[in-house]
Amino acid sequence: MLYLRFVRGGGLSFLGLKRVSLLSHAYQSSQHIQYKPIKKVMVANRGEIAIRVFRACTELGIRTVAVYSEQDTGQMHRQKADEAYLIGKGLPPVAAYLHIPDIIKVAKENGVDAIHPGYGFLSERSDFAQACNDAGVRFIGPSPEVVRKMGDKVEARAIAINAGVPVVPGTNAPISALTEAQEFSNKYSLPIIFKAAYGGGGRGMRVVRSYEELEENYTRAYSEALAAFGNGALFVEKFIERPRHIEVQILGDKFGNVVHLYERDCSIQRRHQKVVEIAPAAQLEPQLRNRLTSDAVKLAKQVGYENAGTVEFLVDKHGKHYFIEVNSRLQVEHTVTEEITDVDLVHAQIHVAEGRSLPDLGLKQDSIRINGCAIQCRVTTEDPARGFQPDTGRIEVFRSGEGMGIRLDSASAFQGAVISPHYDSLLVKVIAHGKDHQTAASKMSRALAEFRIRGVKTNIPFLQNVLSNDQFLHDTVDTQFIDENPDLFNLKPVQNRAQKLLHYLGHVMVNGPTTPIPVKAKASSVDPVVPLNPLGDPPKGLRDVLLREGPEGFARAVRRNKGLLLMDTTFRDAHQSLLATRVRTHDLKPIAPFVSHNFSNLFSMENWGGATFDVSMRFLYECPWRRLQELRCLVPNVPFQMLLRGANAVGYTNYPDNAVFKFCEVAKENGMDIFRVFDSLNYLPNMILGMEAAGQAGGVVEAAISYTGDVSDPSRTKYSLDYYIKLAEELVKAGTHILCIKDMAGLLKPNASALLIKALRDRFPDLPIHVHTHDTAGAGVASMLACAEAGADIVDVAVDSMSGMTSQPSMGAIVACTKGTDLDTGIALEKVFDYSEYWEVTRGLYAAFDCTATMKSGNADVYENEIPGGQYTNLHFQAHSMGLGNKFKQVKKSYAEANKLLGDLIKVTPSSKIVGDLAQFMVQNGLSRQEVEEQADELSLPLSVVEYLQGYIGVPHGGFPEPLRSKVLKDLPRMEGRPGASLPPLDFEALEKQLKEKHRDEVTPEDVLSAAMYPKVFDEFKEFTSQFGPVECLNTRLFLEGPKIAEEFKVELERGKTLHIKALALGDLNQAGQRQVFFELNGQLRSVLVKDTVAMKDLHFHPKALKDVKGQVGAPMPGKVIDLKVKEGDPIEKGRPLCVLSAMKMETVVNSPMSGTVKKIYVKTDMSLEGDDLILEIE
Repeated sequence: MLYLRFVRGGGLSFLGLKRVSLLSHAYQSSQHIQYKPIKKVMVANRGEIAIRVFRACTELGIRTVAVYSEQDTGQMHRQKADEAYLIGKGLPPVAAYLHIPDIIKVAKENGVDAIHPGYGFLSERSDFAQACNDAGVRFIGPSPEVVRKMGDKVEARAIAINAGVPVVPGTNAPISALTEAQEFSNKYSLPIIFKAAYGGGGRGMRVVRSYEELEENYTRAYSEALAAFGNGALFVEKFIERPRHIEVQILGDKFGNVVHLYERDCSIQRRHQKVVEIAPAAQLEPQLRNRLTSDAVKLAKQVGYENAGTVEFLVDKHGKHYFIEVNSRLQVEHTVTEEITDVDLVHAQIHVAEGRSLPDLGLKQDSIRINGCAIQCRVTTEDPARGFQPDTGRIEVFRSGEGMGIRLDSASAFQGAVISPHYDSLLVKVIAHGKDHQTAASKMSRALAEFRIRGVKTNIPFLQNVLSNDQFLHDTVDTQFIDENPDLFNLKPVQNRAQKLLHYLGHVMVNGPTTPIPVKAKASSVDPVVPLNPLGDPPKGLRDVLLREGPEGFARAVRRNKGLLLMDTTFRDAHQSLLATRVRTHDLKPIAPFVSHNFSNLFSMENWGGATFDVSMRFLYECPWRRLQELRCLVPNVPFQMLLRGANAVGYTNYPDNAVFKFCEVAKENGMDIFRVFDSLNYLPNMILGMEAAGQAGGVVEAAISYTGDVSDPSRTKYSLDYYIKLAEELVKAGTHILCIKDMAGLLKPNASALLIKALRDRFPDLPIHVHTHDTAGAGVASMLACAEAGADIVDVAVDSMSGMTSQPSMGAIVACTKGTDLDTGIALEKVFDYSEYWEVTRGLYAAFDCTATMKSGNADVYENEIPGGQYTNLHFQAHSMGLGNKFKQVKKSYAEANKLLGDLIKVTPSSKIVGDLAQFMVQNGLSRQEVEEQADELSLPLSVVEYLQGYIGVPHGGFPEPLRSKVLKDLPRMEGRPGASLPPLDFEALEKQLKEKHRDEVTPEDVLSAAMYPKVFDEFKEFTSQFGPVECLNTRLFLEGPKIAEEFKVELERGKTLHIKALALGDLNQAGQRQVFFELNGQLRSVLVKDTVAMKDLHFHPKALKDVKGQVGAPMPGKVIDLKVKEGDPIEKGRPLCVLSAMKMETVVNSPMSGTVKKIYVKTDMSLEGDDLILEIE
């Protein structure tokens, strides 16, 4: 038990001591002791202590009997006994083990001749001991009278005073009303402590430090004591600050012999419950040890104590000790005493009950010695990160720590065990024994590190922090140790990768893919084969020039280069256009070294930014920064290029300027080299901000002019050759290192290519020119060759099997067409074939996303509708998914009309989306361009269209269309100038703090930027990975479709750590709407429970509190509602108690997180809740 009392006790005179001695002798001599062997023992308890006693009985050849409640039918203790019987039928879980008539009845009916009470429950109830005696069944413990005296804390205190043992100030009897507690606190001042008069273990124990807490703590202590011990009586003591909690193990027999087995230090506590126990107490002065053990023996002899017990003391900072109480039973921590004394206390208890004396058992005080040090850690199903709230559920994985010097005492610690809220949260006791304190701590740390417990939270990370704490290892600790060391709660997150991945695979097997699938097409069953790479480091490439000479020197080297340079878009824009941006890092990494070794003369690889950033998190559940980091390690020699949407960075909205600058800085630190900066409207202020951010980060600035129209058509005057030349002049003036033409829709015809590039080359003879296009019309190769002939230094290509249609022109075609000419790329064509073969097979894995599922070729009508490549694919998918495949021609026509309505825009993300949204709106509502113009002031146009007209993405070339703009906006505000200029700077430190609090995980600078760009997407990504683990380790077929039954596969978590998994079976639906999915993992059977989302729609479940909805209050832990403090309509203040939950015999008050009014209550008294179940709503 824990903290308790401290009162000065009066000593006894020499004559008084002599009288006590004579009385003790008279007591002994009056007893006629008969040795009577015990043949069958019942343990009136459950869990690990029941098993501990059963083991001792088995060693002594004694038959064992277990009792169990209706809720404990699956518990291990009932299986470990020779016989097991149900008690307390129809009673609540705890009440069953407190039902004396049932227990005695079972004992009598089954020939039990002794009952061991264990600890807790009835172990300190004198009426139970008496009932055993009355029934002719021996009680393995002290006599009923001694149990009564020691169980009555007030009487025990009086006995201690009479024995000359110091005590703390306290009430002389249990209090019967709150007023008595108030009177005591007025007399002795605060702090005080309430303590259950008829039990311990921290139940019914509450410290009061302010008068405002007095009534609430009295009520809670009474309620807890009543629930745990069947009697809510309390007494009050003065609370001693910062004591050490030292207890002495005693053992007495029926002949008046009493010995001590030295002390245990139980100072490491929380909520007055012991967490770690040590024997012997570290750095305890020998004189103090002698006083403690002497007083313990003296007190035991005073009452004629027999059997095992513990005398508990508090030791203040001056070395003075005060008696707290006697626990007239075996303690949870008896194990450490057994380890250092080599005395089996349960054996001794049984032998004493049989009538044997301590000397007969070889237990004389001078023969009991301390051997080394032992530490016990109580591994519980509690979450230290949430105030040690009990966790419940099914243990999916259990692997224990073992080895030399380690002892495990457990009961429910096995795979498949269900941890309920009905009983104590103790899972397993781990005991380490070593030659000294540090050695024992080292063994314990090693053992705890070996544990793998999945399915429920445990306190192991917290225990590991305790064991590594310098004060714990090298100094003494007191009862404030946990409170004064907040660093103990800096918990190392448990990875749990294997089990989380099984949950993911099970989820996909039950519910289908987690990422939306556009078409029903199965992934290819053929795995891609990576072509062989030469050994050693890859050849040097242009990145080596960049690292050596900087961006300016790099640009000069590009301009000096003989032949045509290529940028490979296969790693980004190609799969964005053809496969809905769904290609995973898992499939990029294997082929990356091949590119590094065989295409070292590439200008760059485009592999990051744009849509890949949010899709990585949103649909692939992988970190985009991790992709960049891993690819950088695999390709050290080829420059990387990313797409930066000017002031929009990699998002679709405006960000504070410092967010864009910080993003570029961190991207450069993670390996990005070239920043292709564009704006969807070619809006110069937005572009210049992005250019400045990239340049300040140290990257190569490639300003990209988005191309539309047709410079070879004199009738297309809005986007003329002069427009592009003047815009290029502004970008060169702004400091771009490279000039890019970004032809997103593939509108650049060969003739227009020659005109535009020749004009730019003539105007900027020393500036590298880069051209990007899409091959939607099929003229991409011809156009890129025309650009090269006209003076372009770089053109974009995709490997053959990922080229064409809405992707980029074919790499192989460009390489073959330029071979042997002045434009020779220097790339080996046969290596392109090998590269293409890998991607041809890989593409088959993404059949569900492949544009060829609905689109069989490119189409030259793009010259009319001007739809960008990636958007063309998406619109085609959407039309077919909505059953409008036959109307795709109409969609394209409406796209062209919508573009004219909006003023003939440059169509790149996000402006292309605005045009697409308006086009779909027109098709869905059957509206023509003229009808939209006429009814604009009445129509509810898409939000993206309205925001564009307000100026939220910038100002289009030629201005906004009128009168459409005025009709739509009416009195809505209009943005003047650069949209992001008015935004306040982003507070990165505050955002980082917020993320740490929300996700309780390590937060990197990269995470902060992901959250800054996509707050909701990042939160959902973190929640997903927290639940399902590193799904990026799974191959793509498994990721999308899950395994087939009986399929065997490997998953590499990291280098040297590989999982071998086999899918075994899929179970039937249970009452909770779940299916059990069975696997074999590394040769061991594993199973996970997966909610069937389709089936659950037909079942009713209690609603959950949503974390992002302010005012929703959820259950902080599983438990039963025992008290509601408010009703609907009540006004409440922040911090006011709302309700009281009870779980594992501990009560928790749920307080209001905010002020407001109770809108709705979702629970009732006696209702059982799961964690996060919605309790009430506040408005």
